[in-house]
Amino acid sequence: MKIIEVTEKNAHVYVNLSQAYEGEFSKIMQKKPNIDGTFSLDTELGGHVKGYLLYVDDIPAGHTAIATESPNNYEVCDFYIVPYFRRGQLGQQFISELFHRLQGDWEIKQVEGADHAVMFWRRVINSYTAGQFSEDRYHDEKWGMVTRQRFSHRA
Repeated sequence: MKIIEVTEKNAHVYVNLSQAYEGEFSKIMQKKPNIDGTFSLDTELGGHVKGYLLYVDDIPAGHTAIATESPNNYEVCDFYIVPYFRRGQLGQQFISELFHRLQGDWEIKQVEGADHAVMFWRRVINSYTAGQFSEDRYHDEKWGMVTRQRFSHRA
């Protein structure tokens, strides 16, 4: 497993994986592709949003976008593991490494209807924090009803 920050040089890999992510969530989000068969991205990189790529044996296996609204305050905006690689807790290892690297206050949201994502994040965050996290549901301005987990991690 290798994690690389998205740069201009590898941004095309991030965009390609983002298309798969957007397609996977298209039914839940009621989102159709455009006339070219591609989806508009809900999360654009740049400014306060950084992207990270996950590689396994030099093959792109996933991506995430993490926003930093203020120092040491992080939000997972997108998180995707290619279905072929969804085994052996690879997704958990990927995000846990980023939690470790980027210490501070974390927030993760899942849109209504993404029950598989809610289960994944509960399991991952519970394991990472030994149960020391909060969870609630609320109406987000951008996403509608969401489930949200929050925790703090500092060395």
